[in-house]
Order: sequence, then structure tokens, then C-alpha cells
Amino acid sequence: MTMAWVYLILAGLLEIGWPLGLKLAQSDGYRVLGTLMAVAFMAASGFCLFMAQKAIPMGTAYAVWTGIGAAGAFLVGVVFFGDPSSFGRWLGAALIISGVVVMKLAS
Repeated sequence: MTMAWVYLILAGLLEIGWPLGLKLAQSDGYRVLGTLMAVAFMAASGFCLFMAQKAIPMGTAYAVWTGIGAAGAFLVGVVFFGDPSSFGRWLGAALIISGVVVMKLAS
């Protein structure tokens, strides 16, 4: 069961890469590289999610996967792209992370 959680956490971290690739694809000179990056991260993340779901219930795996991806993409956007940063947005990210922790503890 532990290896499944390693796959799931890795899948969530890889999930952050594809929105980053799509963001880069919007910049001149990075369209092809950003698109390829997004596709590669999607495939790798999907494979790791597939491996995790062999031992973790689908609903739990999906919630944790999207939670890590959403919170991570938010953090990358704020830190590297100047996305808006307000108390409400940070609270929302904290709630997502809290939900992921609860899902892990409950399984």
C-alpha cells in the first residue's frame, strides 16, 4: 500500500507540470516546447495515477491527485507568474491541502 501512495503523490506533483507547460506554450518561442511538456506531464501523471489506483480507491486517488495538482499549480502561479495572492486564495489552497490530508488519514 505504501508504494501506491508514493505513486499517487508523484502523480499529483507531475499534475502540476501540465498547466505549467500550457502556460509556457502561450509565450512566443515556447509554443511547441510548452505543448510537448504539457503532454509529457499529462502522460506521466496519468500513468502514476493508474499505478496508484491498483491499491487506492478511485475516489480517494482522484481527490488527492487533483488536490495536489490544484494547490501546486496555484503555488507555482503565485510564485513564478505573479498570479493574484490574497488571503481568500491562500485559504482556499489550505482547505484543498487539508482535504487531501484528511483523505489520506481516512484511507
